[in-house]
Amino acid sequence: MERDHPHHPGGADDDSDDLLSRAAADPAAFTPLVERLSPALHAYFARRAPGAADDLLAEAWLQAFTARRTFDAARGPARAWLFGVARNVLAGHLRRAGRTTPAARPAEVDPWQAVDQRLDAAALAPELRRALAVLPAEERELLLLVSWEELTPTEAAGVVGIPAGTARSRLHRARSRLRARLTPISHLITAPAIPAQPNRREPA
Repeated sequence: MERDHPHHPGGADDDSDDLLSRAAADPAAFTPLVERLSPALHAYFARRAPGAADDLLAEAWLQAFTARRTFDAARGPARAWLFGVARNVLAGHLRRAGRTTPAARPAEVDPWQAVDQRLDAAALAPELRRALAVLPAEERELLLLVSWEELTPTEAAGVVGIPAGTARSRLHRARSRLRARLTPISHLITAPAIPAQPNRREPA
C-alpha cells in the first residue's frame, strides 16, 4: 500500500493539486508550485542531462504554465503531471541531441545512456549497473522514477502514461529480475542509483 510522508512534497497535506487547478484562472497560484517543486524537477534533469538541467527546468516550467489549464486532478496528482511535462521536455532535448530519430515519441526516448554515464561508481555496484542496463526501458524508467524521484508507483504510472496497475506489475517484474541476477547485493535494489535513503512513500 502506498503511504504518504507529509514532510515531502506530494504528501497528505500537500496542496499542489489545488494550486495547479487554481492557476488556470489565477496565475499567481503557480508561483508556489515553482518554489516547491523546482528542486525535484531540477534533480530529474540533472541526473539525465546534467549539462542542460537549468535550461530544461526553465523550459519545463514555461511549458507547464502554458498548459496549466489542461491539468485535471481527477486524472492524477499535480506532481505526476509536472514530471510528465518534464519528461516531454527531456524527450525533446534528447531528440535534438540526436539520440533518437526525429519521429520518436516521448515514450520511446530512453535516457539510460546519459544516466549510466553519470552514475557514481562508488554508489552503484557494477553488477547492478549492468542488470539495470538490460531491463526494458519502461521498467527501468519506472524503477528510477520511484527510487530516484521518490514518486509513488501511481505517480510514476502517470508520468509514463500507463495504468497504475500495469506500473505496479512492471515494477514488481523489474525488481524480481534484479533480485534474480543480484542475490548477493539485493539490498541495493530499492535504491539502484544513489546511496540508500528513506523513500517518500513505500511502493505498493
